[in-house]
Amino acid sequence: MKTINIDGSKITGWESFHDTFYEEMHFPGYYGRNMDAWIDCVSEIVGDNGLLLLNISGIKGLKKNAPEIYESINECSAFVNYRFLEMGDKAALALSYYS
Repeated sequence: MKTINIDGSKITGWESFHDTFYEEMHFPGYYGRNMDAWIDCVSEIVGDNGLLLLNISGIKGLKKNAPEIYESINECSAFVNYRFLEMGDKAALALSYYS
């Protein structure tokens, strides 16, 4: 299982969200900086590694200061797993949150 740590306290809006995930997850240069592109890039990483754990720190602040981003992380992560389930594979993306 591959584990990636994300510092949620760095995320203050959409620009910093995309910057943080691009840097920490080593997204490719063609990353489109939108949630469809996020889903595609995360799906590629999951597909390459089998199981991916995203540890996101500072989640209380993120949820309070940018609730739409918090919800997008949850919804889009669920969609990544849905894609794999639809292909007959197992869900392979797990989220871990802590303050």
